[in-house]
Amino acid sequence: MDVGHFYFIDDSYFLTFPDPYLMSNKDTVSGIPHDRPCFYSFIDPSTNLFWMIPISSQIAKYKKVHAQKIARWGKCLTIHFGDVLGYTKAFLIQNMCPVSNKYIKGEYIDHAAGIPVRINSPLEQKIIQDAKQVLFLTRQGKKLIFPDVLIIEKELLK
Repeated sequence: MDVGHFYFIDDSYFLTFPDPYLMSNKDTVSGIPHDRPCFYSFIDPSTNLFWMIPISSQIAKYKKVHAQKIARWGKCLTIHFGDVLGYTKAFLIQNMCPVSNKYIKGEYIDHAAGIPVRINSPLEQKIIQDAKQVLFLTRQGKKLIFPDVLIIEKELLK
């Protein structure tokens, strides 16, 4: 796995860690097989675990949540927006989760170019910075991430 790349998580992860707040796989959409959601990766240097941030195409839904958080707190660390293959996506730090290599199903590839999907550097830096801040705050007892990621992290580190 590489930092800043997108991956799909295997179903076995969701069976091993049955947290209702994890964004689990949607194998078929309108009867067509898909690998969704896709997750953006970064590494936590303190544990060497990769953390996966799901992306969503439900922009209107998450823009509303984003605006509500800014109105209430003055900022929003848990949702970002950016282009992925020319389409705006929501990066849901609030739903991120730790993962090990054994649970990776595959990498998201731009089939037109035959290369791994990436995002621009300023967006990447901002997402990783805020994700690490959210993880730090979570470890301090703040509830900013929906799944119980510290339990999952503990199990993965065994």
